[in-house]
Amino acid sequence: MAQGEFCQPQLEPQGRWLRSAQHCFSPFQGPRPQGTAISLLVIHNITLPPGLFGAPYIQQLFLGCVQPDTPALREVQGLAVSAHLLIRRDGQIIQFVPFDRRAWHAGVSAFDGRSSCNDYSIGIELEGCDHIPYENAQYQALVGVTQALMRQYPLITRTRITGHCDIAPTRKTDPGPAFDWDHFFRLMDD
Repeated sequence: MAQGEFCQPQLEPQGRWLRSAQHCFSPFQGPRPQGTAISLLVIHNITLPPGLFGAPYIQQLFLGCVQPDTPALREVQGLAVSAHLLIRRDGQIIQFVPFDRRAWHAGVSAFDGRSSCNDYSIGIELEGCDHIPYENAQYQALVGVTQALMRQYPLITRTRITGHCDIAPTRKTDPGPAFDWDHFFRLMDD
């Protein structure tokens, strides 16, 4: 593969799992309401403890086994949260919840006048924080995954890709000002 190229992510035939991702099944998920179509993609950020990249704590959080080594980790111990995907700083993708299931990523939320975004969305966490630029490998992985998801779930359109800050504006700020939406959408067009 030439420099700058990346593998185009593929979903397995049922559209539940990303083939190229590491799979870790989170207990923090459930069925979507019957007849609910997937129609929204929500982009988040997460780092545990704040500002530390590459540690195992995000994965532990989504699997329900956080080791409380620091005060910041003690604060999240016992939380029942998950996302469909985590994209690490190097572009590695970990999938915690099948796409046809409801991950617990959005909390109290609304998009376009419709509440309970977890019911009809896919949540992708980027390893990062609001004010540290994201890595090119993360943008590349996010673009590939987004394009694969849009093919599988055609109700997810460009206007239905949003940040956690947009669906829960009084509670959340992620993916933050460091996330370059223009760059992300330019890459989507290439």
